[in-house]
Amino acid sequence: MAETLSGGCACGAIRFECQAAPVLAVNCHCRDCQRASGTAFSAILAVPKLELQLAGEPRYHKTVGKNGKASERGFCQTCGSQLTFKWERFPDIVGLQAGCLDDPSLYKPMMDVFTASAQPWDHMDPNLQRHAGAPPL
Repeated sequence: MAETLSGGCACGAIRFECQAAPVLAVNCHCRDCQRASGTAFSAILAVPKLELQLAGEPRYHKTVGKNGKASERGFCQTCGSQLTFKWERFPDIVGLQAGCLDDPSLYKPMMDVFTASAQPWDHMDPNLQRHAGAPPL
């Protein structure tokens, strides 16, 4: 059985829990993730949508990527914490921001993605797979 992933926003208005193992764990270096995180990348755990229990209602901000597909970032309406991520091209999974986990040490990245947009001051783990664009799913 997978370890329970639980977490929430800074103010506690939104909580999540997932018993399923992550489908993917990535450090995303795209410009949208850089802007949303305010730093080099977003650390995202992708979990099966049907296995995620979400208490509270995030507000979503939608962007459309160069591939024409939409993605939506879910934020707490009270404190502004970014918690979730939805991809049009992967409708059956939801991304969780690793920093919002109750135990962020559970996050074990599998790869770095969109490295073509990585900043020169961003020092990536040389032991991880790297993909210039989207993850190979």
